[in-house]
Amino acid sequence: MSIVNNTTSTADVLAEYRTRQESKGAGSEELGKNEFMELMIAQLKNQNPLEPKGNGEFIADLAQFSSLEEMQNLSSTVGDVVGEFRSSQALQASAMVGKSVLAPANFGTLGQDGEMKGVVSVPSSTGGLRINIENSAGEMVRQLDLGQASAGQQAFTWDGEDGNGNPLPPGRYYVTAQGSYPQGTEQLLTLMSANVDSVSLGQGGSITLNLAGMGSIPLSDVQQVN
Repeated sequence: MSIVNNTTSTADVLAEYRTRQESKGAGSEELGKNEFMELMIAQLKNQNPLEPKGNGEFIADLAQFSSLEEMQNLSSTVGDVVGEFRSSQALQASAMVGKSVLAPANFGTLGQDGEMKGVVSVPSSTGGLRINIENSAGEMVRQLDLGQASAGQQAFTWDGEDGNGNPLPPGRYYVTAQGSYPQGTEQLLTLMSANVDSVSLGQGGSITLNLAGMGSIPLSDVQQVN
């Protein structure tokens, strides 16, 4: 006795799934839960009636389907959490607009108020901390001798005047910090203060702060918000 079977075979289901994936431009052949269920049904319909699938095999297939569904649900949940986290970050970043932040930089902007502020990161106590300030032409316009300084962040303020007390025009000025140590002079990291003009959201959820006179920096570079 022959058995006539008009149902879709497992191979047909796979072929149809791959065709759909290629039409979508998908680069992966991983099965989703719907395709997995279609395969299970096709296998059940096309099994040999004289040698049907055993209970153990059927339960194992169901367990795989359940595991696949849970993994997809978990992936969706994680995606939602990541989206909410990025939205929260964007809201926090937007609250910085109009505020002053500290970020690593070797230059700052002398404003109309005639001041430029920054911080020097001192790794260990130094016998002499000096700030050198140059104009855009590379000319030294002022030296600030801050004397002894302990380890940590040491704040400084330049009043916008040269060594003779003459006020200098607003604009960009470059800063170099040096510490005096027994082994010699060491250049130290400077953090400059700038106002946040706006916030930009990039692809992948990246957040960039646009600083007055300093350009754009990643949110992760901000060391302090004033």
